[in-house]
Amino acid sequence: MSENKPENAGQPGNSSPTPTGSPAPDITPGAPKSGTVPPDPVVSLPPSHEDSIQSPVKDTVASSAEEAAVRSSTDDPDSASAVTPVDPQTARQRDAAEARSSAAASTAKQETAAREQDAREAARGAARVSPRMTADVTDVHPVSHVMTPETGEPSVGEVTAVADDTPAQQEAAASKARPSGSPPPGFGAAPDFSATNPPPPNALPPSPPRYLKQNDSAWTVFGRIIAARARQIFDRAGQRITQRTLRIGVSARIFHPEPGAKGLRGKTLQYLEESIAHWVMSRDVLVFMIPTVGHQGMLHPSNIRLRDYAKHLDGLLLQGGADVSPQSYAEQASSPEWPGDRVRDMYELELLHEFIESGKPVLGVCRGCQLINVAFGGTLYQDIATDVPTAGAHVNENYDQHRHGIHFPDGSTLKNMFPGHRDAIVNSIHHQAVKTLGRDLNIEAVSASDGIIEAVRYRRAPFVMGVQWHPEFHRAGGAELLDCTPLLDTFLRVARETRF
Repeated sequence: MSENKPENAGQPGNSSPTPTGSPAPDITPGAPKSGTVPPDPVVSLPPSHEDSIQSPVKDTVASSAEEAAVRSSTDDPDSASAVTPVDPQTARQRDAAEARSSAAASTAKQETAAREQDAREAARGAARVSPRMTADVTDVHPVSHVMTPETGEPSVGEVTAVADDTPAQQEAAASKARPSGSPPPGFGAAPDFSATNPPPPNALPPSPPRYLKQNDSAWTVFGRIIAARARQIFDRAGQRITQRTLRIGVSARIFHPEPGAKGLRGKTLQYLEESIAHWVMSRDVLVFMIPTVGHQGMLHPSNIRLRDYAKHLDGLLLQGGADVSPQSYAEQASSPEWPGDRVRDMYELELLHEFIESGKPVLGVCRGCQLINVAFGGTLYQDIATDVPTAGAHVNENYDQHRHGIHFPDGSTLKNMFPGHRDAIVNSIHHQAVKTLGRDLNIEAVSASDGIIEAVRYRRAPFVMGVQWHPEFHRAGGAELLDCTPLLDTFLRVARETRF
């Protein structure tokens, strides 16, 4: 008699029909029947990982097949009368579908139990880990083995990560322990607006800021703020002053009205020579002619004084012109034709002292060099040819085309200003010269042929210097003449440094 399985149940030739009314055969599982060949012995092997997972499926399939075989067996009289014969192919499909559904349900149940077991193991492992162990072990994590509830065999579980004892990592471990798809604790609850959320301890500064002191009050902090703001304003003002274009004042030449003349010759004129203005402007400098300031008999009184020009301008240039009056150095004119210009002397002497008191640089040209010497108590040769018969000619009818040699003595500033030039050639347009040197003045250059003083410097000021020649004419006078650009650049550099 063959085995009762769904595949051969009801098939002709596979089972012998039993007559109605005959006793039911003994179908007790495991009991050998007389006259039948015992089944082949089954060798028991140790269950593997796949067997541990597939064993519930096999048992379920076997039980379903057994039930179907019992229902369809013709050995049972009751079932034989109740069961309607069905098509073998349909029975096989039905049994296979039932087996698959049962296996899927069993597998889902097993997986859920395994996840819950892993979560419990991870929670117990995290609770057992001490803070120090957590700090030491951060990369290597143990592999937990989960016992499958159906087979009792160990299976490799997921790799569990040991989290540090920080709120963020504890929350991550808790979220991993939660079943898949479940919301976090407190999700959907109404927010508590009365709760306070203080910043973490490491977010606060370890100590007060440097600008705060232990004995600070609101007034001291306010005072420091005002002082810092004032420094910022002064710094910006200083930058604007530094970047501002230099403003150089030039003293005016004066044309006095001629007796009985008409038109402009009957008026007082103040002017400057064009070459001196263009020479200074060649360095992108603003040039201002400074007019005289009358004190008596003015038709339009004004509060403007020469000190106001010294305050707002960056430097002073005293240009050439008429002779210095002998009255300005307490002498009498030796000849009626050399009276000089006493009005201009008074005007330029006041202007010179205002700029020196303001700390501004002064450069004197020709007459300006003689006026600087007189301003500090020196005297002049009223006429070089008359007072020094052995001296060479310092003026002739060629005007700016006349020239002679000069020499820079030891210790001269001009010697350092013109490196490599111990001697030079300059023009000469003067018949007066320095006679007695004024106080606190140094000799900067002398005539190479007769020793007449050609340049002086006041040593108690940043820059107060006078030269007897006309540097503004040197470009037109020829290439052999001394290039006086270093002299102008030094004058303007000091003006820029002393403008504050």
